[in-house]
Amino acid sequence: MDSRTAPSRGGTRRTTGRAARTGAAGARPRLRGPAWLDGPMTSCHLVIGAAGLLLAIGLVMVFSASAIEAALNDEPAWKPGLDQLVFAALGLVALGVAVRLPTGLLRRWSPIALVVVTLLLVAVLVPGVGVAYNGSRAWISLGFTDFQPSELSKLVVALWGAHVLALRGRSLTVRTLLVPLVPVFLLLSVLLIREPDFGAVVSLLLVVGGLLWAGGAPWRVWAIAFASAVTAVVLLVMAAPYRLERITAFMDPFADPTDTGFQAIRGFYALATGGLWGVGLGNSAMKWNLLPEAESDYIFAIIGEELGFLGCLVVVTLYAVLAYAGFRIARRAADRFVSLASVAITVWLVGQAAMNMGYVVGLLPVTGVTLPLVSAGGTSLVLTLFIVGILIRFARSEPEAIEHARRTERGRLARWLLPVPEHAVDPVRPRRSRPGRPERRDGAPAARAGASPRRPVDAHPVRRPAEAPRPDRSDRRAVPPPARRPDRDRVPARPADRPGRSR
Repeated sequence: MDSRTAPSRGGTRRTTGRAARTGAAGARPRLRGPAWLDGPMTSCHLVIGAAGLLLAIGLVMVFSASAIEAALNDEPAWKPGLDQLVFAALGLVALGVAVRLPTGLLRRWSPIALVVVTLLLVAVLVPGVGVAYNGSRAWISLGFTDFQPSELSKLVVALWGAHVLALRGRSLTVRTLLVPLVPVFLLLSVLLIREPDFGAVVSLLLVVGGLLWAGGAPWRVWAIAFASAVTAVVLLVMAAPYRLERITAFMDPFADPTDTGFQAIRGFYALATGGLWGVGLGNSAMKWNLLPEAESDYIFAIIGEELGFLGCLVVVTLYAVLAYAGFRIARRAADRFVSLASVAITVWLVGQAAMNMGYVVGLLPVTGVTLPLVSAGGTSLVLTLFIVGILIRFARSEPEAIEHARRTERGRLARWLLPVPEHAVDPVRPRRSRPGRPERRDGAPAARAGASPRRPVDAHPVRRPAEAPRPDRSDRRAVPPPARRPDRDRVPARPADRPGRSR
């Protein structure tokens, strides 16, 4: 018997050995991941799982990192952690609202939101309106908390930029790709530098870079952007002495261990003390008012000290899972707006996390950005959970996810918390048309009377499950075509030659 075939139970032969691995054509099949990664709800589950675990780790670490400082300031040790828990509850409410928001509504309101954010960034610079903290006027006091408009500007630019690029289709030129996205970025960057908040400018640059990458920017655009970014960073560093001190401290923090390199060196000590397993939850020594901003900017150092290298590895892995889920949503989305916005949001969240962890371990200069979902901060946490809700909404709008949700029996609470989107591509409400010229639901002029309807460019049909079999039409009698008479129906052939006419 041939070693490549073996009899099966049904009498047929099954392929074994090398033939089974190479296939009929002799080529090895493409390696695939686990089967559960191909599920219709995998993107949604990955986003919920990764974000939920990061939020839980953040709440525990904020309680641990802020208790001693609160006690030293004659406050209850549990107060900062309780405040973070309240903001987490508000963020979960915002997440639930974002899950129920139609994508078309986000697109329609994104231009208005951009105008509102620009006005808020201008209002922050007005004395008496903006609140200064650590030399930066970047907050607006709401009484019970401080609101930071720069955090909201990143989300608004991501949604508005995705809306603008989606309206222009897939064949984008360099001009349509950069205008008006880059001018708006420059305007907001000028307002953020006036605060000053250089970390917010870098995060906004990540959003714009994600949009350009998802939009298909050519290599010359990236070359020009890189050269412009390097030039702008050099000019900004030379213009402000404190930025030059940050670069100097990054290059050699031990040159001035009591001033510019103080925070970086204490962060190194915290990571070195933790080792592989950590000193134990709550046993950090650097949180005894030795490491500035331990609960916000340098919370990753406290994680490394108390939970060790393994705890840091878990946090990095969760951000990697969140990045995979975001790019998976962008790849499987039927709506181009969803694809662009998912890439921009994912690049922003994961890039900001990489910047925070990078300057804690000494690979990047200190920019002051927080660790999303982990660091202490009211506005940042609520907004980040709202963004997670948008990603969940985008994940549930995948065509396979909609089909699976309609086919699965769910309870009333599940239907209320996670509603099924009606369409894989939400239509945008049309603008007012000229009299006598109707418009389609997606905002484009309708076709003329008698013309066949056209499907939107980015719309992919969602296959609905078969509810009932189609009626059998086989019993209908076919009407035979009428018999043709050769003397009436047939057109006589034109003679080759006619009298009086030469060929």
